[in-house]
Amino acid sequence: MSTEPKDSAGYQLHLLQMGEQPTDWKPVQGIGQGVQEIRIQETSGAFRVIYVARFEEAVYVLHVFQKKTQKTAQSDIELARDRFKAMIKRRTT
Repeated sequence: MSTEPKDSAGYQLHLLQMGEQPTDWKPVQGIGQGVQEIRIQETSGAFRVIYVARFEEAVYVLHVFQKKTQKTAQSDIELARDRFKAMIKRRTT
């Protein structure tokens, strides 16, 4: 990821840490409860940050990627789902 989308993602995550909503986000189905994505559109392309911000101690970033097509690739969804499961397991053990 180049500097421009990294800066945008960092700012949006900062908003979350301050208790505010990112400027462009939506809930994501099929990964886990409370999973959302930040949508970033820059001159270098479209990027997504899949995260969970429902726990007091942290914002958990599950996956960050550049979108190449209109639909999110199944491999990106599966990777985020696996990371969500691992995060939940780590929090409960």
